[in-house]
Amino acid sequence: MAAASSTQRANRGAFSGRTAFILAAIGSAVGLGNIWRFPYIAYSNGGGAFILPYVVALLTAGIPLLFLDYAIGHRYRASAPLSFRRLHRLTEPIGWWQVMICVIIGIYYAVILAWAAQYFIFSFTKAWGDDPGAFFIGEFTQSIEAAQATVGLDFVPAVLIPLIIVWVATVGVLALGVQRGIARTSLIFMPLLVVMFVALVAIGLTLPGAAQGLDALFTPDWSALTNSSVWVAAYGQIFFSLSVAFGIMLTYSSYLKKDADLTGSGLVVGFANSSFEILAGIGVFAALGFMAQAAGVPVDEVAGSGIGLAFIAFPTIINQAPLGTVIGVLFFGSLVFAAFTSMISIIEVIISAVQDKLGLGRITSVLVVGIPMALASLLLFPTTTGLNLLDVMDAFVNNFGIVAAALVAAVTLTAGFAALPTLRNHLNRSSSFKVGRVWQLLVGGIAPVILGYILIGQFQEVLLNGYGGMPQGFVNAFGWGMAGGLVVIALIMTLIPWSARSNAAKVDSDGDLIPSPILDRLVDAGRIEAAKQDPVVDDATLPLEPPRPAARHAAHTTTEEF
Repeated sequence: MAAASSTQRANRGAFSGRTAFILAAIGSAVGLGNIWRFPYIAYSNGGGAFILPYVVALLTAGIPLLFLDYAIGHRYRASAPLSFRRLHRLTEPIGWWQVMICVIIGIYYAVILAWAAQYFIFSFTKAWGDDPGAFFIGEFTQSIEAAQATVGLDFVPAVLIPLIIVWVATVGVLALGVQRGIARTSLIFMPLLVVMFVALVAIGLTLPGAAQGLDALFTPDWSALTNSSVWVAAYGQIFFSLSVAFGIMLTYSSYLKKDADLTGSGLVVGFANSSFEILAGIGVFAALGFMAQAAGVPVDEVAGSGIGLAFIAFPTIINQAPLGTVIGVLFFGSLVFAAFTSMISIIEVIISAVQDKLGLGRITSVLVVGIPMALASLLLFPTTTGLNLLDVMDAFVNNFGIVAAALVAAVTLTAGFAALPTLRNHLNRSSSFKVGRVWQLLVGGIAPVILGYILIGQFQEVLLNGYGGMPQGFVNAFGWGMAGGLVVIALIMTLIPWSARSNAAKVDSDGDLIPSPILDRLVDAGRIEAAKQDPVVDDATLPLEPPRPAARHAAHTTTEEF
């Protein structure tokens, strides 16, 4: 068993230690949304007062759900589908649902990374000219109007070439493996990202009008706290920003050593991600304050988020600001670093699943995943309809993919299979910060209510008002059709047999037996003979008994309980 274990571990890969894991996890969490989404969300939802619901959301949903991902991945030590299968064979589709969400995000996230890389180069010459908006829409992406959105193959070379480079770089890094590829890239990119963005903020604070921008961001509107939409916005920002519930953190935690401090690492990742969002808010609104003063308008007339902020507003600022070229290089360089570390984490979820399902080697799995995804990305997005396609797919995969999958997972693990006590025990085995029944309440009670509220609200909004002024047929195909198709494909993938080399039922990547949650509780209750007779007995053959408070994971220091 030891030899087999070593081979399996070598083939699957692992992080060398806690630091490598934390940097990779922060690299996944700190992405485009931190830079171009959080500042505007905070500004438009109470300014400085938004920090209160934001911190509440972090503590009551973000970190608890992050712990849940860590517990599942680390306990079952496999990809998302195999981890859920080891929990119970009926929950395997949840894992494949998460994988398919990553497929969709990966094929469009690459094009945003390609835009950022191209604009990094443009920054040296300010190639966007005097009208960055017209340049981005009319010349760079050559986008057609949303109302005329359709599918076409009118390729745009300015996007096609950098997109090819992005996919080559992504596949190359992932082919190197978990430690030599993902961890080393994060070890280089994350410190550079922080240094570059701190420098960007320092320059931004010296710009005329910076104080006006910061006043707009941080002046609290306490009355906003009585508005439920502000709290929903806070939970939504935390949820999407931390990369929880769609396989990334689950997959990364499966590469940790067995004695890893899961909750301690989770707290570092959670607070590091939020700290970077605050830093991004300062940098972005200092620059927007300068833009507003230069135009002689209030900040609310120039404040924005997303693609418009990054590729239209910031080039305008770069044109007008002292040290504009330096600002451009720092800003778009930061976007590239943040997006690339997130990109490799998204694709890794899929590679890990394919590797486990088919029993393939690392490089073969990378090629099996990377080549088809690259082709899909290259066919769909460097076209005149690519911007509209990205818009609708991003909205629907987030609002009706990630949110729905997270809701189903939370309800299933809580009510369907009562797995939270076992996962709590696992978190507490070697963690410095112990979790208790409050964590179970947050994951099994608070989180599903919030996720359900967000999901229902999004359904109502899109059903009543449509989406983005786009043709309904286009939205039906690439919005609703895509979101529903993910579920169908997840069910189909569940029916495909697992390779004998994946050890799907019996052992983890270290060759150790993994009892199911129900069997685990029977062992806790003293029915050890059942485990001796069949350590991998199917959950369906065992009666569900209430667990006795476990004492077997009580070792290690306990100073906190969440």
